[in-house]
Amino acid sequence: MTLKDALTSAIDRLTAAQVGSPRMNAGLLLMFTLGCDRAYLFAHPECELTTEEQARLEELLSQRARGVPTQYITGHQEFWGMDFIVSPAVLIPRPETEHVVETVLQLTNQNNGGRASPPATPTLIVDVGTGSGCIALALAKEFPHAEIHATDTSADALEVAHANAAHHQFKSRIHFHQTDLLHGLGPSSFDFVVSNPPYVGESEADEVQLEVRKFEPRNAVFAGPTGLEVIERLIPQARATLRPGGWLVIEISGSIVDRVKHLLSQWQKVQITNDLQGIPRVASAQKP
Repeated sequence: MTLKDALTSAIDRLTAAQVGSPRMNAGLLLMFTLGCDRAYLFAHPECELTTEEQARLEELLSQRARGVPTQYITGHQEFWGMDFIVSPAVLIPRPETEHVVETVLQLTNQNNGGRASPPATPTLIVDVGTGSGCIALALAKEFPHAEIHATDTSADALEVAHANAAHHQFKSRIHFHQTDLLHGLGPSSFDFVVSNPPYVGESEADEVQLEVRKFEPRNAVFAGPTGLEVIERLIPQARATLRPGGWLVIEISGSIVDRVKHLLSQWQKVQITNDLQGIPRVASAQKP
């Protein structure tokens, strides 16, 4: 089977299985099978797959057709221009979460009067529920003088985050803590508390993609009956942990935006940032 025929067959297979973006998924699985990049894929359509490669591709397509996310099959996902190791122990990093990093950058530039130079003292940042470590590492990349902390209750998730920190040579820059939210971290210590917490309510389960419900860690997606359960605990803990004038930046959804604004009513400069689809995606607020 030629590479061109393999790609066509893979697209047809995933289309029949009603997998979203079948062409993109087929290409990713074929590149993973051959250990090649996209340029090679399209520059050598006549290349013949070996019997072993065909069998390997067939197994990967079977997994994807059953709903296993491509990122869990390949073990990788891109975020903030960085390659992240992912496993079923962590939520798959998504482009929408990059708005959290963007918001921190915007707030920091405002605090520095628009200057690009780092603040006079190292910024202390904590990423709550770090999962793969994608937010913490993106912030470590953007703020080379910052001290970064990251928390998660899951030992398996922290193992993945440690691997990503080592992969990007940030192991000495990020301090990981296995703890619930901000438990055990000092009061009035941090300039930023950032988080992509669970914020989907159990009542919304039918609206969540089947592959997310079936394969991604449930406690990283669903917060409880209303979707606010984790955020309700995080906001007062963040207020205690932040220095005066410090910022809380959290990912949210449109279904909880009004309730989150109510929970932040005693904070200053509350702002909601929409994603590229116009959906409320990030809430930021300053500790008085």
